[in-house]
Amino acid sequence: MIKVENLVKSFGAKHAVDDISFSVERGEVLGFLGPNGAGKSTTMRIITGFYPPTSGRVTIGGFDIVDDPLPAKRLIGYLPENAPGYADMTVHGFLGFAADLRGLKGDAKKKAVHTAVETCFLEGVLYQTIDTLSKGYKHRTCLAQSIIHDPDILVLDEPTDGLDPNQKHEVRALIKRMGEKKAIVFSTHILEEVEAACTRVIIIDRGKIVASGTPRELKARSEFAGAVRFATKSANAATLGAKLAPLAARTEVLSEAGGNVVMRAYPRERGGNGAFVGSIAELARSESWQLDEIHVEEGRLDEVFRSITLPDTVKGAH
Repeated sequence: MIKVENLVKSFGAKHAVDDISFSVERGEVLGFLGPNGAGKSTTMRIITGFYPPTSGRVTIGGFDIVDDPLPAKRLIGYLPENAPGYADMTVHGFLGFAADLRGLKGDAKKKAVHTAVETCFLEGVLYQTIDTLSKGYKHRTCLAQSIIHDPDILVLDEPTDGLDPNQKHEVRALIKRMGEKKAIVFSTHILEEVEAACTRVIIIDRGKIVASGTPRELKARSEFAGAVRFATKSANAATLGAKLAPLAARTEVLSEAGGNVVMRAYPRERGGNGAFVGSIAELARSESWQLDEIHVEEGRLDEVFRSITLPDTVKGAH
């Protein structure tokens, strides 16, 4: 549904987007993750035809966004950064206007506006002007216009920006549900959104794709993936560390007080497997350690994200 090939966008000497390629199929929700200034919004503006590329090609449902923009844009619903809207229009008027632009008339228009209002929980502000809305309601209004024509493709730039925790949960659930039948790309800074809604993730940094995969695949790259955390009161930290040295790449004391020790042991191979926790459990039995807690940790997206996107000088400082 979306195919991006060798995309470059330059502003003077700066490459905001630097030779990136990816595709999104129907039934996929692609999370576009990266620090501020990474090139996320620029890429989305090119995909939707708002910016022309410096070089490279974007096709939407087989239509080139530059050479054949109208049939391409008919397939897209777009929530831009900062959720723009006409301040003097009511929510109802704005959504009616958006439906008109999309060629909806009569009963089809009424049904589309009603569905968008219901989906985005806008009943309570339907006849307020957009300039009187909170940031969250402005964002939901702009999200409603992006889905009003039931597009096959959704491009959403920070779709939960300005929403409260309950609203964020609702929008994530909506994205996940719509993603079963549509192709969706959404940018975010919020790592929990990636795990909640995405089938695949791209991390972009300084205009380049630096990682791509499912959330599970990216978490497997974390240094915490497969690490074993355990608690015992049967031995001190020094003894535990010495006994674990032949098994673990390294160990870390998380706490030691009143005879209770909480420790994390890292496998020699990142990601580890069931054998590592089994070896620790067997060692505990042979040494008669009483384990009050033992579990295998998942990788952490935040740690992977930082390790990939932080400059080397900053990584060294941490």
